[in-house]
Amino acid sequence: MFASLIVIILGLCHCIKDSNQTFQGFPQLSGPFEALESDTVKYKCKPPALLTNESILLQLVQRDQILDEKTSVSGETGNFTLKVKPSHEGYLKCVARVRNDSNIEHSVSSAQYLKVFVPVTNATILILPDATEVFEGAMTNLLCSHNDATNVSYKWYLNGQLIPMSPSAKELSRQSTTSKDNGSYVCVATNRFNKKEYRTNSSEVIIRIKVRVSKPDIYFTVIKEDAHNYSAMVTCQSTYGTPYITFSLYNEEKLFANKTGEDRNVTFKVSVILGRNMGWFHCQASNGDRIVHSESLALRVVPVSGHVTVRFDSHLGKNYAVDSVTLFCEAENGTHPRYQWFLNNTLLDNKGRFYSVENQPPEQSLLLLSVGRSSVGTYHCNVSDSFDNTTAIGSKKLYLDEKVWNRLPDALVATVFACFTVLILLVSICCWVGVLFRRRRYGKTSLMGLEMQRTVAAYEGVLDVSQYVEDADEMTPPSGEEFDQASEASLDEWPDISAEKSFHGEPAEFP
Repeated sequence: MFASLIVIILGLCHCIKDSNQTFQGFPQLSGPFEALESDTVKYKCKPPALLTNESILLQLVQRDQILDEKTSVSGETGNFTLKVKPSHEGYLKCVARVRNDSNIEHSVSSAQYLKVFVPVTNATILILPDATEVFEGAMTNLLCSHNDATNVSYKWYLNGQLIPMSPSAKELSRQSTTSKDNGSYVCVATNRFNKKEYRTNSSEVIIRIKVRVSKPDIYFTVIKEDAHNYSAMVTCQSTYGTPYITFSLYNEEKLFANKTGEDRNVTFKVSVILGRNMGWFHCQASNGDRIVHSESLALRVVPVSGHVTVRFDSHLGKNYAVDSVTLFCEAENGTHPRYQWFLNNTLLDNKGRFYSVENQPPEQSLLLLSVGRSSVGTYHCNVSDSFDNTTAIGSKKLYLDEKVWNRLPDALVATVFACFTVLILLVSICCWVGVLFRRRRYGKTSLMGLEMQRTVAAYEGVLDVSQYVEDADEMTPPSGEEFDQASEASLDEWPDISAEKSFHGEPAEFP
C-alpha cells in the first residue's frame, strides 16, 4: 500500500513538470506586404523561446490553411517560400508548435496582411442591353469587363477619338442616343505595380444608331401599256430613315403590296382606267421601331381636254418700262399634262438665251421672257397627256412686241376710268347739296341779289358825321339816362326805319 502511494506521487510530479514546458513569448513573422500574382515571395518566422531543447514546428497559416511549414532546432528562424496566387490575399500568421508533443499549447504570431496585385488582362466590352443596333433616343450601356484585376483605370474611345470622362468609369452610359453616338467603341484598361504599367485593349464593338423612318410621301405617274391599257406607277418615298425599310401600299384598308429594301423609296404598279376613280391609296413605312403613314391619295387619271388659255403679266424696270414678261399656260382638264411652248411655231426648250420654262404640273406652265428684240413674236402653247402625246390641244396665238408690253392693262384702264367717274359724281352731289342748302336758307333770292345786298349794307356803315356837329357846346356826352332813352327810341323806331328804307328802294341789311 505504501508503494502504491509513492507511484501516484511520482506521476503527479511528472505531470507538473510537463505542464511547465511552455513557450516564452510569441513567434515573429516578417515578409512583403504586397506581391504580384505568380511571383515567389519569402517570409521569415522567428520562433519563441522554449524551456526545453525540444524542436519546434513553424507553420505559415492563412484562414486556418497551412501554406508552408518548417522545423526549427535550437531556435532557428523558419524560412517560408510562397508562390503568390490571387487567393493568397489576406492575413498571414506564423504558428509555433512543439514537435511530437500535442500537450503543449501552440503560440501564434501577429497577423500580417498580404495584398496581391493582379495585372489587368482580357478586356472586353459588354453591351447592356445586348443589342448593337438601337434607335435614336434609346438608352445604351457599355461595360468594360476584364479579369479580377485591382486598381484599374479606364479610357473609352469612339472612332479612335478619346471620350472625355472619369478614369474610374468602368461603364459608358448613353441615356438618349443620337447619330453622334454611332461608330466603333474600344475600352482600354490599365493598372500599375512598382512603377510598371499593365495595359489591355478590348476588341472594337460597332454600335449602330438607327434613324427612325420619316413619314412617307405618295405620288404617281402614268404609263401607257398599249392602246387601251394604262398603269399608274405609285411611289412611296421617305426623306430619311436607316435601312432596311419596309414599304406597304394600301387601297383603303386593303393591303395591295409591300417591299423591303435599302432604298428610301419604292414603286408599285397599279392598273388604272382613264377617268375613273380607282380608290384612295396610302403608304406605310417601318424600319423596325414604328409604323408611319402617308396622306391618302385619290388614284384618278383624267386626260387633257377643254380649252387651253395663255395670258401674260408684265414687270416694270427702273425706268418704268417693261423689262420682263411672264406667260401662263393652263389647261381646262387633265391630271398629267405636258406643256410645250412655241415662238413663231418653233418649239422652245426648257431654257434659252432670253427665256426659261417653269412647269408647275398639273395646274400650269410658266414662260419667263426678257424683253428685247429676240423675244418679239407670236407665242402659243400646246398641252398633251404626259403618258400619251398622240394628241395635243393648242392655245390661241399671242403676238407680243414693245407696243403690247408697254400698253396699259385693260384692268388698269377700267380702274382709272371708274375712279374718275366716281370723283365726278361726288363733286356733282356736293354742288347739288350746296344749292339746296342756300335755297332753304335765303329763299328765292339769287346769288347776284345776295351779293348786292352785302355791298349796300357795307356802304351804309360809312356815315357823314359832319351834319351832326353844330357847335362845341353840343358835344357834351349824354348821361346814362339819356343814353338809355336814346337806345330805347332807336329800338322802337327800327321797324319804321326799315320800312321806309325799303319803300325808297334802298337795299336792306340782313342780320
